[in-house]
Amino acid sequence: MAEETKAPVEEVISDNSEAKTAPKKRKVKRTVSLGQVHVQATFNNTIITVTDPKGNVLTKSSAGACGFRGSKKGTAYAAQVAGEQAITAAKQQYGLSKADVYIKGIGLGRDAAVRVLGTQDINVESIKDVTGVAHGGVRPKKARRI
Repeated sequence: MAEETKAPVEEVISDNSEAKTAPKKRKVKRTVSLGQVHVQATFNNTIITVTDPKGNVLTKSSAGACGFRGSKKGTAYAAQVAGEQAITAAKQQYGLSKADVYIKGIGLGRDAAVRVLGTQDINVESIKDVTGVAHGGVRPKKARRI
């Protein structure tokens, strides 16, 4: 068998001991004067999301994130606190001044979350109820034969 010859391997040692990093991109602070407030009110929790007109999330909050636990999450007061937290963050970070409100669900936090907008000096352009409504339903049970 033929013997293979190996070329000597040269090690390359760099003088730079520091690794080069790409320059960090600065986050552009944008202002969103008109936004959307989505309120999802269930019996167990209320979730409030503030988005821009395209639907990109700006801020969000829920009764559970505000420290309420168990059955207290489904109360109107918990929805009010969650709404205040989400709206104040949107006002401070993005300058939100007008909002379209979309309400989904049948929980106690429906009205409380909308009332918060008035106390936070947000002009409510429109309020829509986007709760899903069943049409058709499930297949009924077959007739009983005796």
